[in-house]
Amino acid sequence: MALKLVCLAGRKQAYAELARAMRLSVFEAHACLARLSAARLLTEVAGAPALVMPAFRPLLLQGAPYFFPAVRGEVTVGFPTAYGVEPLKSKVLFADELPPVWPHEDGNTRGATLLPLYPKLPLAAQEDPALYELLALFDALRIGQAREREMARGLLEERLKSHAA
Repeated sequence: MALKLVCLAGRKQAYAELARAMRLSVFEAHACLARLSAARLLTEVAGAPALVMPAFRPLLLQGAPYFFPAVRGEVTVGFPTAYGVEPLKSKVLFADELPPVWPHEDGNTRGATLLPLYPKLPLAAQEDPALYELLALFDALRIGQAREREMARGLLEERLKSHAA
Protein backbone atom coordinates (compact mmCIF):
# COMPACT_ATOMS: atom_id res chain seq x y z
CA MET A 1 0.00 0.00 0.00
CA ALA A 2 2.86 2.39 0.80
CA LEU A 3 4.30 1.94 -2.68
CA LYS A 4 0.88 2.71 -4.18
CA LEU A 5 0.93 5.98 -2.22
CA VAL A 6 4.30 6.75 -3.78
CA CYS A 7 2.69 6.24 -7.20
CA LEU A 8 -0.22 8.50 -6.30
CA ALA A 9 2.23 11.31 -5.42
CA GLY A 10 -0.16 13.08 -3.05
CA ARG A 11 -3.33 12.66 -5.09
CA LYS A 12 -6.29 11.82 -2.90
CA GLN A 13 -8.09 8.57 -3.63
CA ALA A 14 -11.19 7.16 -1.90
CA TYR A 15 -10.75 3.95 0.10
CA ALA A 16 -13.00 2.08 -2.31
CA GLU A 17 -10.95 3.17 -5.32
CA LEU A 18 -7.65 2.47 -3.54
CA ALA A 19 -8.93 -0.95 -2.50
CA ARG A 20 -9.99 -1.76 -6.05
CA ALA A 21 -6.65 -0.65 -7.47
CA MET A 22 -4.77 -2.82 -4.98
CA ARG A 23 -7.20 -5.75 -5.33
CA LEU A 24 -8.09 -5.58 -1.64
CA SER A 25 -11.36 -5.19 0.22
CA VAL A 26 -12.19 -1.71 1.51
CA PHE A 27 -11.61 -3.05 5.03
CA GLU A 28 -8.15 -4.36 4.07
CA ALA A 29 -7.20 -1.06 2.40
CA HIS A 30 -8.33 0.89 5.46
CA ALA A 31 -6.42 -1.49 7.74
CA CYS A 32 -3.24 -1.05 5.65
CA LEU A 33 -3.43 2.71 6.00
CA ALA A 34 -4.21 2.41 9.71
CA ARG A 35 -1.08 0.23 10.20
CA LEU A 36 1.05 2.74 8.30
CA SER A 37 -0.36 5.52 10.48
CA ALA A 38 0.17 3.57 13.71
CA ALA A 39 3.78 2.95 12.67
CA ARG A 40 4.16 6.74 12.16
CA LEU A 41 4.86 6.22 8.46
CA LEU A 42 1.74 8.05 7.28
CA THR A 43 0.45 11.57 7.69
CA GLU A 44 -2.14 13.68 5.92
CA VAL A 45 -1.30 16.51 3.54
CA ALA A 46 -4.12 18.57 2.03
CA GLY A 47 -6.62 15.85 2.91
CA ALA A 48 -4.66 13.05 1.22
CA PRO A 49 -2.58 10.35 2.89
CA ALA A 50 1.16 10.98 2.52
CA LEU A 51 4.14 8.93 3.55
CA VAL A 52 6.57 10.31 6.11
CA MET A 53 9.62 9.86 3.88
CA PRO A 54 12.33 10.31 6.54
CA ALA A 55 10.84 7.28 8.33
CA PHE A 56 9.65 5.28 5.31
CA ARG A 57 12.81 5.54 3.16
CA PRO A 58 15.17 3.65 5.53
CA LEU A 59 12.50 1.05 6.32
CA LEU A 60 12.03 0.37 2.62
CA LEU A 61 15.66 0.55 1.54
CA GLN A 62 17.27 -1.25 4.48
CA GLY A 63 14.49 -3.29 6.06
CA ALA A 64 12.89 -5.05 3.07
CA PRO A 65 14.53 -8.48 3.50
CA TYR A 66 14.02 -8.43 7.28
CA PHE A 67 10.43 -7.25 7.54
CA PHE A 68 9.25 -8.96 4.35
CA PRO A 69 11.35 -12.12 4.00
CA ALA A 70 11.14 -13.79 0.61
CA VAL A 71 9.34 -17.10 0.21
CA ARG A 72 10.74 -18.94 -2.80
CA GLY A 73 9.50 -22.06 -4.50
CA GLU A 74 9.51 -24.30 -7.52
CA VAL A 75 9.54 -23.38 -11.19
CA THR A 76 6.15 -22.16 -12.35
CA VAL A 77 4.44 -19.74 -14.71
CA GLY A 78 3.67 -16.22 -13.59
CA PHE A 79 4.57 -12.56 -13.82
CA PRO A 80 8.28 -11.72 -13.65
CA THR A 81 9.57 -9.60 -10.79
CA ALA A 82 12.82 -8.33 -9.24
CA TYR A 83 15.62 -8.56 -11.82
CA GLY A 84 13.26 -10.37 -14.24
CA VAL A 85 11.76 -7.03 -15.39
CA GLU A 86 13.01 -3.53 -16.16
CA PRO A 87 14.67 -1.47 -14.93
CA LEU A 88 17.00 -4.22 -13.63
CA LYS A 89 16.54 -6.83 -16.35
CA SER A 90 18.83 -5.11 -18.86
CA LYS A 91 21.44 -4.38 -16.18
CA VAL A 92 21.73 -7.88 -14.69
CA LEU A 93 22.93 -10.89 -16.62
CA PHE A 94 21.94 -14.34 -15.42
CA ALA A 95 22.80 -16.66 -18.29
CA ASP A 96 21.19 -19.90 -17.16
CA GLU A 97 18.96 -18.76 -14.32
CA LEU A 98 15.20 -18.47 -14.63
CA PRO A 99 13.80 -15.11 -13.51
CA PRO A 100 11.79 -14.87 -10.29
CA VAL A 101 8.04 -14.81 -10.93
CA TRP A 102 4.91 -14.19 -8.93
CA PRO A 103 2.96 -17.37 -9.67
CA HIS A 104 -0.26 -16.72 -11.53
CA GLU A 105 -2.29 -18.62 -14.13
CA ASP A 106 -2.44 -15.55 -16.38
CA GLY A 107 1.33 -15.09 -16.31
CA ASN A 108 3.43 -15.42 -19.44
CA THR A 109 6.87 -16.17 -18.00
CA ARG A 110 8.37 -19.41 -16.72
CA GLY A 111 10.52 -18.84 -13.66
CA ALA A 112 11.29 -19.56 -10.03
CA THR A 113 8.42 -18.83 -7.65
CA LEU A 114 8.65 -15.77 -5.44
CA LEU A 115 5.44 -15.44 -3.48
CA PRO A 116 4.01 -11.92 -3.70
CA LEU A 117 3.26 -10.00 -0.51
CA TYR A 118 -0.37 -11.04 -0.92
CA PRO A 119 -2.07 -13.26 -3.52
CA LYS A 120 -3.78 -10.60 -5.66
CA LEU A 121 -0.80 -8.24 -5.78
CA PRO A 122 0.31 -9.40 -9.27
CA LEU A 123 -3.07 -8.32 -10.66
CA ALA A 124 -2.78 -4.89 -9.04
CA ALA A 125 0.73 -4.54 -10.48
CA GLN A 126 -0.45 -5.48 -13.96
CA GLU A 127 -2.87 -2.54 -13.92
CA ASP A 128 -0.29 0.03 -12.77
CA PRO A 129 3.14 0.00 -14.48
CA ALA A 130 4.66 2.45 -11.99
CA LEU A 131 3.55 0.27 -9.07
CA TYR A 132 4.84 -2.85 -10.86
CA GLU A 133 8.26 -1.24 -11.23
CA LEU A 134 8.42 -0.23 -7.56
CA LEU A 135 7.33 -3.71 -6.44
CA ALA A 136 9.92 -5.37 -8.69
CA LEU A 137 12.66 -3.16 -7.23
CA PHE A 138 11.35 -3.96 -3.74
CA ASP A 139 11.56 -7.68 -4.56
CA ALA A 140 15.14 -7.19 -5.79
CA LEU A 141 15.95 -5.78 -2.34
CA ARG A 142 14.41 -8.89 -0.79
CA ILE A 143 16.08 -11.57 -2.92
CA GLY A 144 18.97 -10.02 -4.83
CA GLN A 145 22.66 -10.48 -4.30
CA ALA A 146 24.67 -7.44 -3.14
CA ARG A 147 25.00 -5.99 -6.65
CA GLU A 148 21.27 -6.25 -7.46
CA ARG A 149 20.29 -4.88 -4.05
CA GLU A 150 22.57 -1.87 -4.51
CA MET A 151 21.17 -1.14 -7.98
CA ALA A 152 17.61 -1.53 -6.68
CA ARG A 153 18.33 0.80 -3.75
CA GLY A 154 19.67 3.47 -6.08
CA LEU A 155 16.71 3.20 -8.43
CA LEU A 156 14.19 3.25 -5.58
CA GLU A 157 15.94 6.23 -4.01
CA GLU A 158 15.54 8.16 -7.30
CA ARG A 159 11.84 7.38 -7.38
CA LEU A 160 11.29 8.34 -3.74
CA LYS A 161 13.02 11.73 -4.04
CA SER A 162 10.14 13.08 -6.06
CA HIS A 163 7.73 12.13 -3.25
CA ALA A 164 8.94 14.05 -0.21
CA ALA A 165 6.41 14.42 2.57
